[in-house]
Amino acid sequence: MQKNVILAGAAALALLTGCEKAEAPAPAETATTEVPVETTAPEGADANDPAVAAHRYAAWAGKWTGVEGMYVTITAAEPGKYKLDMQSDLDTKGTYDGSDGEGGITFTRGTETLTLAASTGDATGLKYLAGKKDCLKVKDGEGYCRD
Repeated sequence: MQKNVILAGAAALALLTGCEKAEAPAPAETATTEVPVETTAPEGADANDPAVAAHRYAAWAGKWTGVEGMYVTITAAEPGKYKLDMQSDLDTKGTYDGSDGEGGITFTRGTETLTLAASTGDATGLKYLAGKKDCLKVKDGEGYCRD
């Protein structure tokens, strides 16, 4: 029995000496390509200067779906500017120039100056969009959500 205890102790010692703590490699530096939802110009810079202006609503880029085939596709253009490809009702389809505005992307459709602003499906007033959280609203009865 004493022989078994000595062998077990020797085996444990052999296992312990063979296990050295390996040091984890240092994490590699990574670059992020995320664009903030809203950015500000450096202090003292003119926010309207294209060299320092940013896309405040770049996170909105992509397609947003409304009701009955309505949609808006937002594409960032030059700093602070956007292209809006929009089917806003059964008879109105077009491409509009948008720009950073207070609270959203401002654009002109026909004779109206409108703002595409963050919203919920409930706030659009559209039953089909009710309950959705990631939405944009132009006005009551006109809104678009991400799926």
